[in-house]
Amino acid sequence: MLSAAVQILAFALALLGVLGATVATLLPNWKVSINAWTSIMTPISQMQGLWMDCVWYSSGVFSCTVKNSVLSLPPSLQMMRAGMVLSCMLAAFGLCLASLGLKCTRWGGSHRAKGHTAIAAGGCFVLASLLCLVPASLFTNEVITTFLTTDLPDSSKYQPGGALCVTFISAGFLLAGGVIFCLSCPGRRSGGPESISSSDPNGLERKSDEQQRRELKVEPKKKKNKSVRLQTEEVRQEKAGQERGQRLFCSRSKLPQKDLKDNYSLQEYV
Repeated sequence: MLSAAVQILAFALALLGVLGATVATLLPNWKVSINAWTSIMTPISQMQGLWMDCVWYSSGVFSCTVKNSVLSLPPSLQMMRAGMVLSCMLAAFGLCLASLGLKCTRWGGSHRAKGHTAIAAGGCFVLASLLCLVPASLFTNEVITTFLTTDLPDSSKYQPGGALCVTFISAGFLLAGGVIFCLSCPGRRSGGPESISSSDPNGLERKSDEQQRRELKVEPKKKKNKSVRLQTEEVRQEKAGQERGQRLFCSRSKLPQKDLKDNYSLQEYV
């Protein structure tokens, strides 16, 4: 699993990507006119975005009109709106998951659970970057093809605006943060002091306490085993002594009859 510093870097990149995607969605300068007017009350530049169209006059007046009617918009623009909104929502959800999967936080569960949460957050960031790239790419393609293929005058032609640059940069930040979080596979813990200290600063103390408790639990078991062994040895020795006594008794009782008669004759003689 990645270190805490790398995860914080990925979280910062993803946060910048979320903020950039949100700002780019609301900006009106997705495409900007290239005309330059000389009259005082004529517009210097015209800008069109996903949600509003704005005009900047030479007198310094800046006016915008919001696109209220959704049904009057072309299907491509509706799809771009939906893609950017879904990208922002998914990236925000990924931030919530990433805050749970960071090593430097105390919430989020165990080491393995944090790893899986970080991988889920990385997946959300990667998907959000794709949802952000697709509308920006389609919009840029549409603007460039219209600029090159049509025979309109220069006053009616548009070029890609700054909002598209912000969108592409934000998608790159989201993709980089998502890839880094996807590399946070929990795997197997090595059990070394470095890995324990990086994930939990009190891990060594906890491990030593657990070892002491285990040793204390094992010692009485060993004593019991020794006492049981001693008792079994004593019982075996007693059984062996009894068996020897029985053998001696049997050997005395099984003397030959001639020897018995000789003994009786000697007693009578005496």
